[in-house]
Amino acid sequence: MIASMQRRRFLARSVGIAAISALAEGPRAALAKGEVKRRGGSKIKIALNAYSFNAPLMAGKMTLDDVIDYCAAHDIDGVDTTGYYFPGYPKVPSDEFLFNLKRRAYLNGVTINGTGVRNDFTLTDSARLRGEIQLVKDWIGVAHKLGANFVRVFSGKAVPEGYTFDRVLEWMVPAFKECAEYGRLHGVIVGLQHHDDFLKTADETIRVVQAVGSDWFSVILDVGSLRQGDPYDEIEKLLPYACTWQVKENVWYGKKSTPIDLVRVRAIIEKVGFRGFLPIEALGKGDPEVVVTSFLEKVRKAMA
Repeated sequence: MIASMQRRRFLARSVGIAAISALAEGPRAALAKGEVKRRGGSKIKIALNAYSFNAPLMAGKMTLDDVIDYCAAHDIDGVDTTGYYFPGYPKVPSDEFLFNLKRRAYLNGVTINGTGVRNDFTLTDSARLRGEIQLVKDWIGVAHKLGANFVRVFSGKAVPEGYTFDRVLEWMVPAFKECAEYGRLHGVIVGLQHHDDFLKTADETIRVVQAVGSDWFSVILDVGSLRQGDPYDEIEKLLPYACTWQVKENVWYGKKSTPIDLVRVRAIIEKVGFRGFLPIEALGKGDPEVVVTSFLEKVRKAMA
C-alpha cells in the first residue's frame, strides 16, 4: 500500500513538472514539422553579414580581417563570413587561414556565426549536381573548423525549362537531406536562404524544410526576398523555421521596394519568438562603412 501511494505521488509530481515545463516554454512548445526547437520568448544579438561590404571585399580593398575589426569597433556580436571572400573560393582555404581568422574573431569578442556558398540544386545534370552537393559538404567542413554554426545554401536559380517545381523537388530534397546529414555529423546546420529564385514564397520554403525533415536543416530568413504578397506576413510565417536572418534595408511588395519597418519586425519577433543572432545585410548606395553603420544604428534602436 505504501509503495503504491509513493508511486502515485511520484507520477503526480512528474506530471506537474512536465506541465510547468510546458507552460515555461509558452505557446511555441507544440511545434509543427520542421520548426526550430528552441525555448519560447526572444533574445536577440546583432550580427553582420560580410556581404554588406561586398564591393570593397571583391575589389581587394578590404579583407575578412577588416570585417572582424569593424564588428569589434562597433560592438557587433557576430559575423557571417560568406565563402566568396575567402581566398581561392570555391576551393576550401588553408587551415592556417581559417584558424587565424577564428583566432582574430575570438580575441575581439566576435562570434563567427556561419559561412555560405552559392550552390544550385536545380541542375538537371546529375554529375553537375553531385559537384554542387560536394561544394556544400566542403564548406560544412570550413564551418566546422571555424567553430561556426551554419552554412548558408540556396535552392537554385529557377525551375529548369521543361520541368515543374514538383519534379525538381524529387532530386533537390534528397540532395538537401544528404547535406543535412553531413552537417549533423560535423555539428553544422545547413541554412536554406530563399532568394526569390526557385523558392519565392514562405510556403514553398517551408515545404522544402518539412520534406527534408532534419533538425540540421533550417531557414535563413531573408526579408528582402519575400516579394509575393505582404512581406511581413511572409516573415511571420517563416520565422518559426528560421535559425538566423538577413535583415536588409528594404522589403518588397511585388516589384516595389519600401524601407523596412523594423518596429514591425520586432513586434513579429516578440509575437512568434526568436532567440539568436540577427544579422544585417546593408546594400544601399554610397560608402559601405557609412551605409552599414547607419543601418546598424537603426536596427539596434528598434531591437533594444
